[in-house]
Amino acid sequence: MQQTFYKYQGTGNDFVMIDNRQQTFNKKDTKRVAFLCDRRFGIGADGLILLENHPDLDFKMVYYNADGNESTMCGNGGRCLVAFAKDLGVIKDKAVFEAIDGLHHAEIKDGIVKLQMLDVENVEEYDKHVFLNTGSPHHVQFEEQIEDFDIKSKGSQIRYGAPYNQAGTNVNFVKKINEDTFRVRTYERGVEDETLSCGTGVTAVAIAMHTLKQTNNTLINLNVEGGKLQVCFDAENKLYKNVWLIGPATYVFKGTI
Repeated sequence: MQQTFYKYQGTGNDFVMIDNRQQTFNKKDTKRVAFLCDRRFGIGADGLILLENHPDLDFKMVYYNADGNESTMCGNGGRCLVAFAKDLGVIKDKAVFEAIDGLHHAEIKDGIVKLQMLDVENVEEYDKHVFLNTGSPHHVQFEEQIEDFDIKSKGSQIRYGAPYNQAGTNVNFVKKINEDTFRVRTYERGVEDETLSCGTGVTAVAIAMHTLKQTNNTLINLNVEGGKLQVCFDAENKLYKNVWLIGPATYVFKGTI
């Protein structure tokens, strides 16, 4: 059986996109999803996303990690899906869609996608790290030697270690550049390696840095391995509302497999 697919990337975080509005894709076939995401035997991607019809909204997002399992929210994936929906003619320049963590608003203009993320009110501060959920769980900690740091080894230790255990977490290492700019490298669960960018990860970092008073800004620049992203929000005491993830989302190619 042939499968038509589209490839998109957002600051190097890449995804296999499938138009599943006709419900032709077997969503229970985790081995097939993992195969399609495999960089040697398949297409190659950090995740696979299905665009589906929704009875009341513009569309529905179904997201799978590269290991084949349906997963929590993916910020860059959501942004890429908005670009995909625009290219398919499903939307024009604005969208409201459903993902696993609820409703999301989005805007697209000149290849830049703004995606509204969840409100965040529970930021857990510890001695050496911060933990919060921005649609996916994220551990955030500082690392001065971030340029040559062993992200895969150190990230996997934290990802499976206490207190996260079986459920696991994504792990973000951060270096402050200046008052409104931070460098971020992320180990992603489900990919089980460093990715060039993580949307929910940089959202978590931006909020964590504001919580830790590393910045007073509410528009934060995040330099990731695959480019640059921005996160803006409204901060009301310990509640973060109107959170937006901003950055490019790019069509790469279309094919059949």
